[in-house]
Amino acid sequence: MKYDHLQQDSAVWEIVEREEKRQNEELELIASENYVSPAVLEAMATVLTNKYSEGYAGKRYYGGNYIIDEIENLAIERAKKLFDAEHVNVQPLSGSPANAAVYMAFLNPGDKVLGLKLDHGGHLSHGHSVNFSGRLYNFVQYGVDPKTGLIDMAEVRELALREKPKMIVVGFSAYSREVDWEAFKKIADEVGAYTFADIAHIAGLIAAKQLKNPVPIFDVVSTTTHKTLRGPRGAIIMCKEKFAKQVNSAVFPGMQGGPHDHITAAKAVAFGEALKPEFTEYAKQIIKNAQAMAAEFSRRGYEIVSGGTDNHLLVLNLANKGLAGKEAEKILEAIGISVSRSTIPNDPNPPLNPSGIRLGTPAVTTKGLKEKDLELIAAYIDEAIENREDKARLDGLKGKVKEICTRFPIPTK
Repeated sequence: MKYDHLQQDSAVWEIVEREEKRQNEELELIASENYVSPAVLEAMATVLTNKYSEGYAGKRYYGGNYIIDEIENLAIERAKKLFDAEHVNVQPLSGSPANAAVYMAFLNPGDKVLGLKLDHGGHLSHGHSVNFSGRLYNFVQYGVDPKTGLIDMAEVRELALREKPKMIVVGFSAYSREVDWEAFKKIADEVGAYTFADIAHIAGLIAAKQLKNPVPIFDVVSTTTHKTLRGPRGAIIMCKEKFAKQVNSAVFPGMQGGPHDHITAAKAVAFGEALKPEFTEYAKQIIKNAQAMAAEFSRRGYEIVSGGTDNHLLVLNLANKGLAGKEAEKILEAIGISVSRSTIPNDPNPPLNPSGIRLGTPAVTTKGLKEKDLELIAAYIDEAIENREDKARLDGLKGKVKEICTRFPIPTK
């Protein structure tokens, strides 16, 4: 990319230049990462960052926002079309703040909520004790079946009937299977609970109609706008029209002041890209790549949590390989592959050094890699793990990874 003016600050420029080089020469298999288009990148660097726009279109607390209203309304209309949503708030700054706003809109501190356990694939903001969600609200956690690795819907219903939660949260950061939104909605209706879906990881796959869409089914849905959606770092909240006022009030003034208008513009650009036919092909390829990689790991004797994947990610249980997630993360970083350590269900190891690693295909798919490439990458990962004490072997693998990256650079058009 061109950064003509940034080069005037040599200290910052030098760091940015090295990070751009790293991204071009290494493979990103972190499930929550992606590469935005040049159009999205450019939108984030516009003069819109100069404006303060507390409030909503037509009801701002500062003057001079009649043009800002247009960009926010454009982002809203595109998001509505993309997800079949009745109401959309595009102002949340990121995923956890968006979730905090949802809780504020529907709950009071101390209210009971059901959420997926973190080590079973959930997210910190779904009730973990160290997070604001677990500290402010009374979360009861459901999990996955120990045999199948799938969400245990019988347990969800049993907990819901016994605990009578005010809300059921459905979402994840490390769960690789399709979610039965209708089944969750049926349970919630049975106990009179609100339904809240956090689709941060799979929003792009849902937008491209490759996974089922909870937006028309659930009361409220949040998502980040990066990850599989391939937009800027940010978030949106979608809900039924009858909840629009309370959601808007929770975002502003409840959780934040002025939105980041340059990011709103980048969201609008990303939503526009996601409405194009080529985005559907991209989403299909994400899943094909993840499934090809999962099959190759399975063939090589790795245990995949839940046995495979329906989306963009998979979690490997490395217990039978004699190492834990942190060590594996470092080994793979040494050959130019970025992954994230991950807990497995009922993990015997501590969170900082869990038993598994999580791998995802959104970023490498953006680069243009296909199934055979992901099978090759799985082979390289296996070779690195099996030969982790052999520095020469690891150096050789790093060269092979760099060669792949040379053939598949970050898109610049």
